[in-house]
Amino acid sequence: MTDPGTRMQSQDAYDLIEEQFNQQLAESLGPSGPDSLFDYVAEMGLPAGAVAVDAGCGEGEYAIELAARFGFHVTGVDPVQRCVQAARLGVPPGCPVSFTVGAAEDLPLPSGSADLIWSRDVLSLVEDLAGAYREFRRVLKPGGRALIYQMFTTSLLQPSEAAFLLPVMACSAAAMDPENAEAAMSDAGLRVDRCVVLGSQWGEYYQEHAPDPGSHLLHAARLLRDPERYIARFGKQNYDIKLGDCLWHIYRMIGKLSSRVYVLSAPA
Repeated sequence: MTDPGTRMQSQDAYDLIEEQFNQQLAESLGPSGPDSLFDYVAEMGLPAGAVAVDAGCGEGEYAIELAARFGFHVTGVDPVQRCVQAARLGVPPGCPVSFTVGAAEDLPLPSGSADLIWSRDVLSLVEDLAGAYREFRRVLKPGGRALIYQMFTTSLLQPSEAAFLLPVMACSAAAMDPENAEAAMSDAGLRVDRCVVLGSQWGEYYQEHAPDPGSHLLHAARLLRDPERYIARFGKQNYDIKLGDCLWHIYRMIGKLSSRVYVLSAPA
């Protein structure tokens, strides 16, 4: 046990530097944001006209951006029909993008047809992670590349926290283990050219640029303090999803979750 006198001396010493400490913490560490994913693609040097696949495209914004930035011919694939329909409505005239229903584990595309597979924030939802990476390998041309962005759990996430968060966010615990993910990549015959552990960077970026920084923390506090207020109006399932979304962002900021970027390649 620390001596009380020692603790008092330590606190007194901290008081002398607290203002300087806070001033330094107020300085940005220059976190990367979502646009940095396009920088990784640019570094691949793929030519205009290259064939790209957005696996888990949602409503298509990234597929359209890949076509606009790089001149790729992009196919967006998503298992949700509503998302695919919305994506089709958002394609600008003349943009070489198409959208189709399908899953990462069963891509409706020919073998050896793609120069690039892009998958952003999707594979945490996939139960058959090994199957998804085998599909990526099958669809990629020899020497083709893949850009994967995903959130993972860390050792700081307590079992009770994971037991609530992962099911409510429809996430697979196995897929969110980085060792499992890397084993699936390797078993599929894909080489990891680069792994960047982003940790809290995107969360910091949002805090520095969002019009309402801290909203996830504030909303989580309100949800936890008076759950019945929100459950009565929106229902327990929607309450849980909203709380899970808030905790997702908070846990990323404090190291219980950590995002990574993988740059992969298929054998030439």
